[in-house]
Amino acid sequence: MKSKINGDTVRWGILGVGDVCEVKSAPAMQKIAHSNVVAVMRRNGEKAKDYANRHGIETWYDDADTLINDPNVNAIYIATPPNAHCDLTIKAAKSGKPVYVEKPMARTTEECKKMIEACKMANVPLYIAYYRRRLPNFEKLKELLDEGVIGDLRMVKIEMLKTIDPDIVAHITGSMPVNWRTDPEVAGGGYFFDLAAHQLDYLDYVLGPIKSVSGHATNQARLYKAADIVSSSFVFENGIIGSGTWCFTVDKVSEKDEMIFIGSKGQIRLPFFGLSKLFIEKEDGHVETLEFEMPHHIQQPLIQTVIDDLLGKGVCPSTGETAIRTNWVMEEMTKNYYLN
Repeated sequence: MKSKINGDTVRWGILGVGDVCEVKSAPAMQKIAHSNVVAVMRRNGEKAKDYANRHGIETWYDDADTLINDPNVNAIYIATPPNAHCDLTIKAAKSGKPVYVEKPMARTTEECKKMIEACKMANVPLYIAYYRRRLPNFEKLKELLDEGVIGDLRMVKIEMLKTIDPDIVAHITGSMPVNWRTDPEVAGGGYFFDLAAHQLDYLDYVLGPIKSVSGHATNQARLYKAADIVSSSFVFENGIIGSGTWCFTVDKVSEKDEMIFIGSKGQIRLPFFGLSKLFIEKEDGHVETLEFEMPHHIQQPLIQTVIDDLLGKGVCPSTGETAIRTNWVMEEMTKNYYLN
């Protein structure tokens, strides 16, 4: 495979060094061999400078175009909220630099299409940060399903019920108006787009594309603009049936985070965002529990595949071509709310 960057080291420039860059992603870019963060940017220059100082990065900017065109940068990581993903990806592609974009890929499928087209026109790769594709528990789950440990897979069920301040959203402010995740103009579709995106992308990875979707979404609690409850049924191209329910305004007693794969010879349960465990249940009542240790920098295994891909040493499993399918599924599930 041929290297896709200029040089033998990926020199990252990061747009939007917010919370996700503190531990989850950017530090891994500084630890992986043949990778380094050379410049960061935030619209608030003082915050950009503070991040750079704390993480040992020499260059910081308060302007996206300046970072994108920095000649010392040969790859761009877009870690902004989704409303900026499309425009920044197009600019990065026009500069001739590969792009790694936070999830969800964009607010809409149409924006995703524009991002893919821009990168194709510029002949640069586009990667999306669906990092569960490379975490050990989810890789093991894929292995178990591929090996037929629970027989022929019949269906998959998702149930995600959370309170108004979801514990799985790392930096809730407690003030809904300033939380961008609940503003459709910024996030695309509330907590559902932020969290279900991970679940639906993973299902695409292990079961293949979804071919048909029906869904209902509404806003029951009226605490913000985005839909706060979604229910859907869907069918994969291979005939496996799926269903899901997501609600973000339940009482604590009703909280739940579970995905279940049901086969002809048993089932596998897991908390998707919670404990890193898999529960394999068979007809005889025996439950086998598998527990996994997660990497400190949760995106590091996927970022390693991005760097390998850029250096011509491997392939990244999460690209614009795979991620657009998840955006399409989420749009189909919620279009009765957002298109009315």
